[in-house]
Amino acid sequence: MDLCDLSALELSRLLGEKKTSAVEILESSLRRIGEVDGRPGSLNAGEITPNDRSRVHAMITLTEDLALEQAREVDRKLAAGEKVGPLAGVPFTVKDIFCVKDTPSTAGSRILANFVAPYTATPVERMVAAGALMIGKVNLDEFTYGSSTESSAFQPSTRNPWDTSRVPGGSSGGSTASVAAYEVPLSLGTDTAGSIRQPAAFCGVVGVKPTYGRVSRYGLIAFASSLDCPGPVSRTVTDAASMLQVIAGPDSHDATAATTPVSDYLSNLEMGVRGMRIGLSPDYFRITFPDGQGGFKEQELPAEIEKAVRHAADVLASMGAEIVEDVPMPNTRYGIPAYFVISRVEAASNLHRYDGVKYGLRTTQNYTDLKSMYKLTRNEGFGLQPKLRILMGMYVSAAQYSEQYYKRALRVRTLIRRDFEAAFDPAGNYRLDALLTPTTPTTAFEMDAVYGDSVLMQYADQLTVPANHAGVPGISLPGGLDSAQLPIGIQLLGADYSEDKLFRVARAYEMATESEDWRKVKPKVLR
Repeated sequence: MDLCDLSALELSRLLGEKKTSAVEILESSLRRIGEVDGRPGSLNAGEITPNDRSRVHAMITLTEDLALEQAREVDRKLAAGEKVGPLAGVPFTVKDIFCVKDTPSTAGSRILANFVAPYTATPVERMVAAGALMIGKVNLDEFTYGSSTESSAFQPSTRNPWDTSRVPGGSSGGSTASVAAYEVPLSLGTDTAGSIRQPAAFCGVVGVKPTYGRVSRYGLIAFASSLDCPGPVSRTVTDAASMLQVIAGPDSHDATAATTPVSDYLSNLEMGVRGMRIGLSPDYFRITFPDGQGGFKEQELPAEIEKAVRHAADVLASMGAEIVEDVPMPNTRYGIPAYFVISRVEAASNLHRYDGVKYGLRTTQNYTDLKSMYKLTRNEGFGLQPKLRILMGMYVSAAQYSEQYYKRALRVRTLIRRDFEAAFDPAGNYRLDALLTPTTPTTAFEMDAVYGDSVLMQYADQLTVPANHAGVPGISLPGGLDSAQLPIGIQLLGADYSEDKLFRVARAYEMATESEDWRKVKPKVLR
């Protein structure tokens, strides 16, 4: 077994016992990247070859020199008997939506391809301060707009390590693929409608969306500012808890960062679930979508996915949890339509800053005035998805349509929030500690199968987006494999700042199922 196959916890233990070094750990990760990742995404990728189709392509920028410098500093401190951080020597990747000083920070877009950040995002800064080694920036949907990572301007786009003919999910596809392919044990992603949890489910890893504001957004290139949440990706619940412990907390650079004290996520991690109330909702076992005639159609989830969730409930019940059936979450069905409106209004606003004046791409074509320079730059720099979001965002926020669309969507968001408040109210009818649901309505779909259909692509997030509207935390963890040997994700949702409870439930399930046969299966790229 290579060092890169170990968890962050195991690597930290070996490093503390001086059975390895940070440089050796880094070298192991770099070897794995060389074996499975293939060429990094670029603007001028040319033809996608058969060899490309068998590789993962998580990376946009490999920061090998920076990581080596960080590793040597960790080893120096250990040799001198100095204190090192809780993630010392652990390699991690960063979704290329975060600014990192003196590195390209592209957001997966042509318009920022030449942008080198002058400062470092707070979550990245905290990881490095904890001794972690930043090994690279990973691919994503352009400006995080998508659920498959295919919309990146940097091709080849990331592929699923379990089956490279499938998408890794998105928009944090590079983050989850780099962890699933055992290139690194940790990655930093972002979740706006499920953009950590959905790809975590597709790639068979653990992905956490913290409570809104639990992790600072300073240095995050914004998509929808009221929905964006930075969070951890890992292969184990313990590693995810350790990473969130490091990156969570208030930040003077971010007025939306919560000042609520950060719980000790590790102290009660293995206390079990006896006495906890875990809910199941029928509203999460079906997809509801517009029928084109002003009504809705319903479609039941595949039996394999529902079976995995029911099995998880049985496992938790056998450990002493009380399973509460039929918890109503009636406004879940409106999560995607409300997201279509709110996210696009906020995206259109955030995209106005990319105009060719201060940073990023500026057109080389002849222009006669400032307006034509804006138009040419934005036409050349933005892909299809940003353009669609600008158009829709401007439309639904226009004065004559705002009441009909935007304000109505905000009211729906409030209704979704009330569903969660009722479910977790300690004096209410259900008094849940966690809600157990599927993470996604399908397992990973094939490359090119859904890309281009914005509506169908968005409905991959129907089971995750309500948590973003409500601001509550959620975690996706592996729950088995389907008949095609693709990972199934199960999701736990909780009340505000209840990440400690969610980790506790997730860890109990992880320990109880560690000997099940599906956990012995590795992604195809490693077989």
